[in-house]
Amino acid sequence: MEILFGVLGGLGLFLYGMNVMSNGLQKAAGDKLKSIINLLTSNKIMSVLVGAGVTAIVQSSSASTVMVVGFVNAGMMKLTQAVGLIMGANIGTTITAQIVSFKIDAYAPIVVGISVGVWLFTSNRKVKQLAEAFIGFGILFIGMTFMGDALRPLRASQAFQDLLISFGTNPVLGVLAGFAITVAVQSSTASTGIVLALASEGLIPIESALPVLFGINMGTTITAIISSIGANRTAKRAAAFHLLFNFFGTLIFIVAFRGLLYDAINYLNPGDVPRQFANAHTIFNITSTLILLPFSGQLVKLAKKIVPGEEEKAEGIKYIDERILETPSIALVSVTKETLHMGNVAKSSLTNALNGFFDKDPKKIAETKRIEKVVNEMEKELAKYMIQLTNRNISLENREFVDGLFNTINDIERVADHAENIAELSEYRLDNDLYFSDKAIEELKNIATLVMEAYTDSLTALRNLDGELAKKVIEIEDEVDLLEKKLRSSHIERLNAHKCVPTSGVIFLDIISNLERIADHASNISLAVLDQVK
Repeated sequence: MEILFGVLGGLGLFLYGMNVMSNGLQKAAGDKLKSIINLLTSNKIMSVLVGAGVTAIVQSSSASTVMVVGFVNAGMMKLTQAVGLIMGANIGTTITAQIVSFKIDAYAPIVVGISVGVWLFTSNRKVKQLAEAFIGFGILFIGMTFMGDALRPLRASQAFQDLLISFGTNPVLGVLAGFAITVAVQSSTASTGIVLALASEGLIPIESALPVLFGINMGTTITAIISSIGANRTAKRAAAFHLLFNFFGTLIFIVAFRGLLYDAINYLNPGDVPRQFANAHTIFNITSTLILLPFSGQLVKLAKKIVPGEEEKAEGIKYIDERILETPSIALVSVTKETLHMGNVAKSSLTNALNGFFDKDPKKIAETKRIEKVVNEMEKELAKYMIQLTNRNISLENREFVDGLFNTINDIERVADHAENIAELSEYRLDNDLYFSDKAIEELKNIATLVMEAYTDSLTALRNLDGELAKKVIEIEDEVDLLEKKLRSSHIERLNAHKCVPTSGVIFLDIISNLERIADHASNISLAVLDQVK
């Protein structure tokens, strides 16, 4: 029990240190992580490099792959783009093993002490974030020391040593052991840390450690598979691809390259099992990627056969996914994209409402009402997601940006509400066969065109954070205010001259009032943009 508690305590410190280091690195990277979305092209090599880089920062291939499943599920990337990221994640996760395998644990308390001092007394935010990463780095090594000290008494247990040696003579047992440990702790990095702790105490020879490494590589796929439950078909295929990629990589090394791998690591670090294991981890993942990258298309096809069927075309929420919240900087990108998507859905509601009125089309009127309900649900889901995001570690600037988006999604929802009002007015016109003069229709089309321009430009300004375009929207809104007053006066004159039916006049005035309010909301969206570009 003393050994068990010691290992659990050391493992806890190891995982906590890794988490602190990851958070510090993510904060220090800041908005640079957002650029990942722009780098995700069909270029598989670039995707591999991005996957390796992001995983080196978040310190977990499982977390990176779960995030990729979230990207795919949210429609932010295609399966063909996810392929390179998944491969790269396997390479990036080897960084931790490389760091831990160096015998620098004696300096860990000094690193923690100095880093805590810097963290407490510096006022520079970037320096404080890097100090946090080094605090985690030191705690990680202290955890490794705890695990090593706890495992040391097992040197006297011949039965335990015989069990570990059997992994070398019977590789299947080693693979199963590595798989079971990784599934249990849900972290390949933690499993690797345990093996390195065993190696540092001389308890496991490299011949036995290699099959365990292969098992760890298979076990890490389970996290993504569990994460894909409840996701769409493409996300499930991404998880299936991860499983296939790691399975074939493991199979290739067990069957063909195990001897070559053993010779290579012995040549690089003779007698140093921790360094041999870390190098084996790196060589294994890089080589697997180089071998299987040209066949990624075939693996994608196989994943599609495992998860058959056509992709569902979901309506409403498209880009946000709770899995992406693990990397707040990237989640912020998905929130922005979702807000713009919601804005465009509301725009389609407005377009249908106006066309329903001018074309006297009941189908477009009904479509407006249906879309308005979709926008309402989108606002609820997006607001809930944004609250979760603000509870994560994000910078003050990003927090203020999210706060601004709360107001923006409310403005967008109100646009859909006014579109529904116009649809109901159109429905009343059709039900009562109301007459509108050519002059009235022309005036309505003029103000509708101006309002649609203002709203469309406000969304474009939000997408590009374009201050000049935002100012233009505010100017258009002023024009709409003046035009609304002018049209109201001219229509009252027509009513007084008995050139228009009074009931039609009420409908006319209500429509231009709703359009003027839509322009107000477009102006609000643009004012929020101007707050961001100051």
